[in-house]
Amino acid sequence: MPPGPAADTASLLSQGSSSGGGRTGISKSTTFTLDNFSSKDFIVKDFVEALSDSAIPASRRSAPSSQQAAFDPKPLIRTFEHALSRLGALSEELESHENELSGSVRRAEAQHDQNVQSLGRKLDQAFKSFERLDSSLNGGTGDGDGDAGGNVAVRIGERLEELDRQRQRAQDAKFLIQCWMEVSEKGNLSSLEDVRRLGGGDGKVRCAHIARQLLRLSHRLEADDSAGVSGSRAVNGVNGVRNGNNRSKYQAREVIEKFLESLEKDLLKQFDEFYRKQNFDGMRECAIALRGFNDGASVMAVFVNQHQFFIDKSQLIVEEVAEDGETWDRLADPDTEPPGVEPSLQNLVDEVKLVVQQESFFIKRAFPYYDEVLQRFLQRIFQQSIQQRLEMVLDKANSISSLAFLRSLQAARSYIGALVDDLKSHGLTEHPEPVSSQIAATLDQQLDDLFVPYFVGSSYIEREKRNLDELYSSLLFKFTIYHSRRQKVPTTYLASLGKRGREMIASARDAYMERLDSSDLPASQKAMLLRIAGLKDSDSDKSKGEIDVTEADGKLSLPNAKRMLKWLAEGVGRSLELGGGAETPKDVQALLSLLLTHMGEIYLETALDAASELAASQESSKTEPDLTYLASLRTAISILHLLQTSTQTVLLPLASPNLTIRREIEKAVTLTLATLESKISTILHRTLDAALAWVSRLLAAQKKSDFRPRDDDLIALGTETPTALSVSAFLARVAGTASSALSGQNLVLFLTELASGLRMALLEHFRRFSVSLAGGLVVSKDVTKYVELVRGWPVSEEFGREGGMEVLVEVANLFVIGPEALRERLRNAREGRELRSYVLRREDAGSVGVQAVLSSL
Repeated sequence: MPPGPAADTASLLSQGSSSGGGRTGISKSTTFTLDNFSSKDFIVKDFVEALSDSAIPASRRSAPSSQQAAFDPKPLIRTFEHALSRLGALSEELESHENELSGSVRRAEAQHDQNVQSLGRKLDQAFKSFERLDSSLNGGTGDGDGDAGGNVAVRIGERLEELDRQRQRAQDAKFLIQCWMEVSEKGNLSSLEDVRRLGGGDGKVRCAHIARQLLRLSHRLEADDSAGVSGSRAVNGVNGVRNGNNRSKYQAREVIEKFLESLEKDLLKQFDEFYRKQNFDGMRECAIALRGFNDGASVMAVFVNQHQFFIDKSQLIVEEVAEDGETWDRLADPDTEPPGVEPSLQNLVDEVKLVVQQESFFIKRAFPYYDEVLQRFLQRIFQQSIQQRLEMVLDKANSISSLAFLRSLQAARSYIGALVDDLKSHGLTEHPEPVSSQIAATLDQQLDDLFVPYFVGSSYIEREKRNLDELYSSLLFKFTIYHSRRQKVPTTYLASLGKRGREMIASARDAYMERLDSSDLPASQKAMLLRIAGLKDSDSDKSKGEIDVTEADGKLSLPNAKRMLKWLAEGVGRSLELGGGAETPKDVQALLSLLLTHMGEIYLETALDAASELAASQESSKTEPDLTYLASLRTAISILHLLQTSTQTVLLPLASPNLTIRREIEKAVTLTLATLESKISTILHRTLDAALAWVSRLLAAQKKSDFRPRDDDLIALGTETPTALSVSAFLARVAGTASSALSGQNLVLFLTELASGLRMALLEHFRRFSVSLAGGLVVSKDVTKYVELVRGWPVSEEFGREGGMEVLVEVANLFVIGPEALRERLRNAREGRELRSYVLRREDAGSVGVQAVLSSL
């Protein structure tokens, strides 16, 4: 049988034998239980060693090795047998406990599953109950029972609110009837006075509401009584009674109106007191009560009118604009950068920004309808303070000059526009968020209203045009005077050619003089225009025939052209900033037309016509042509390039939104540029004609003996002829003048045409002279001079493919080579028959050898 529970404390007896071989029973008790084996410190090796130690007798363990008897294993065997027996009992006990615990676990798990299922069913029932309850409250149906349920809680609440409103209306109606009885019978409103005196802010609001109802009731009863009287006859004195009732109603109405007036004055006075004490809660109560009086117009007017800002600025508005001469001079000078916004207007705008930002916080605290108050406050600031100061600044600027007005208008519009943007981004009553859409619309509207008078119709662009016209006319005044006095070439063709230009010059000059003499031109503007024109104040009283001009005044000036473009750019930029939108293409077209008229027609065309007339006069000149007029072409071409670049890159893109106007601008610009380019081309062709005509005149002076030198002239064969030297020197001067006036492809084309004309003239020239053998060397020397001259010019490649000046070298060789070489040269030459004429000019052309060569062609 397995041991019972008492076996846990059983002892194991170990016996050992003595050293003499006798059997001596030595008992040693070793106790162990399940706890010994369940400890984390249990080690099998240590457990076995302990059993072994307990089975070895002490005498054997302590005796020396020499005296020990033979080892007796029986005690160890018995000990281990008893230990194994004990371990087996413990194993059986452990197994029994494990089985009991496993059974308990299975029973617990089964019970847990049952509990979970039970709780799940209860939870489902709870969910279903909740759904039925929720469906019932929300007006749904139950679980198919067909009973409709409404939103009971909500309907009960609405019903209670409705009952409360009805109760309140009943009380108000009762109080209204009581007040009406008092005012109609006793002629007073003592009940309302009590509410007004004791009710606080809410009581005053209620008083105002009831008083207005009484007033409407009075008006309605009067209307009914009037209709009754007019539709019936007076019988038995009834009409007299009715009249008496009417008088009482009139008296009641007067009492009510007086009460309302008194209540409004009282509330306004109280609001003012709260305002002075910065009691925002009290101000808010009064503002709510006064909302019913003209929608709060009276309280808003009190708040705005008594604001310290308007009281302080009332003196500023009447002050004159500061007289800063230097600032106004800069503002009126088109060649200086504008100084910016006028200081007093700038200070006012800066202060407005701070005041509005600070006051918007107080407005939101003091008024429940703060948006309306803020709108009223902003309107007053813009329409009174800013507008009056702006008008004073612009009036002052207009008294200085047109440009000063335009610049002041632009600076003011930009600075006030920046104020509006800052107020929008600040948020004011919505700070730190941006302003509401209503306030933003109010700010934009006020900004537009400030400047609408200056942009009505075409008033603004007309000012810009008038300003540019005055500046351009001043700048070109001496130029037009000079060319109006210039001697005209007495030819019908040239006179008709320059007729339109002279008419434009005359009209521009006369218009400028009339403008200077006009009484409506400010003195400062007149002085500025005279300075731009290069005149003195005393010159304004002279007639146009007495004004002194120099040759320099009649020449083109690149700095002046740049000034004209700069003034135009400022005007266009200003129109973009101030006007903009759909009117931009029209404005650009209007300003560009002024530029094309003054720079294109009056300035460039006039100068080019003068140069063309000079070039034409040189064609028939008996002296060497004066080509100094070519120097003006470089300036003219540079100005033309500036004009083309500015219109193509700046002005045309601005007109893109309107395709019709853009095409008109392109057409006008193309026509102007084509006209100017045609005039430049005419000048160059006339210059070529004049130069080649003079070359022909020089070649005509060639002596026949130059190419048939005598024996005593042979020492001069090493130099060129005087004619060649003079032609080369002249053409070198022409090329130098052309190089200083032209550049790029224009210079290449001009010198190519000049070289081609020289070649043609020389080929024809050598056909007219008889050349000896020694003269052929002279011809070669002259040709070499011509070739070296042209070789330094930038001519076109096409001229080189045509043979260039090397053709002349071949012609010169025809005069010096022998008959055999001449035969070979003519056989290989493509123009053999053309070269025949030059061979015939040889002195030995009648010789047998030369005739044989000629007969073979």
